[in-house]
Amino acid sequence: MIEAIFHYEFLRNTLITGLLIGLIAPLLGTFIVVRRLSLIADALSHVTLAGIATSLFFSKQWSAFAGLNPLYFGLGFSVLGSLLIERLRLVYKHYQELAIPIIMSGGIGVSVIFISLADGFNTDLFSYLFGSVSAVSRTDLYLILAITIFVGALIIFLYKELFLLSFDEEHAKVSGIPARVIHFLFMLMTALVIAASMRIVGILLVSALMTLPVAASMRIARGFKQTIGLSILLGEISVIGGLISAYYLDLAPGGTIVVLSIFILLFVILFKRMRAKGIIGKQRGESQ
Repeated sequence: MIEAIFHYEFLRNTLITGLLIGLIAPLLGTFIVVRRLSLIADALSHVTLAGIATSLFFSKQWSAFAGLNPLYFGLGFSVLGSLLIERLRLVYKHYQELAIPIIMSGGIGVSVIFISLADGFNTDLFSYLFGSVSAVSRTDLYLILAITIFVGALIIFLYKELFLLSFDEEHAKVSGIPARVIHFLFMLMTALVIAASMRIVGILLVSALMTLPVAASMRIARGFKQTIGLSILLGEISVIGGLISAYYLDLAPGGTIVVLSIFILLFVILFKRMRAKGIIGKQRGESQ
């Protein structure tokens, strides 16, 4: 694959996009996991699928939509879904978690309707569901790069506020932090990252890339910043290894990336358990 990258533009686009997604998805995923909002990624991914299915249906029915990139529809639906979740959280003040399954159910329902109207699954829809090595265009790359810069800059600028809201929301509110505005921006970033990641990982698997590297890093990290750094490192390893495996095995990259992430998580858990029991320490002591 390394040699092919220099000959084929689509492979260069895929590799660069993968590196960007491997950076931004675990970075934002760390805050999602710490805030116990992991299911939001699943909800918004299904809303994004509804946008993709709607776009494919429109492009089939009306020629005016034929050249429109489905990524824009998915992005718009994802942002709309994040706004609806925030609105429902205000409606159900004492049962705010209800907002997530409501939006997820709506996304699934709309997706099924438009997939059926578009005569079921096709190659384009399959690539959006599970990712594709060859589907990333230069336009997609530029859009994902812009999203990465925007989300990364927001996280750096709002790091203190996001940190306080993640670990002590009540103290953050008392301190004068505009919690509602910060949470809205947080939801917006989540929607953008999910829409950006679907080209590589796929809509149905993107939440795994936002949570599995974080789950692995939390087992071995000794602080929040170290958790972020390790999550990004493990995310990049999963993406690069998954893309290479998908290229040579002719598989959808979403599956290989997620399976590799699971293997990394299992290895970390096993390593941590063996170290806790003293198995690794004993072997090192005997060898010395």
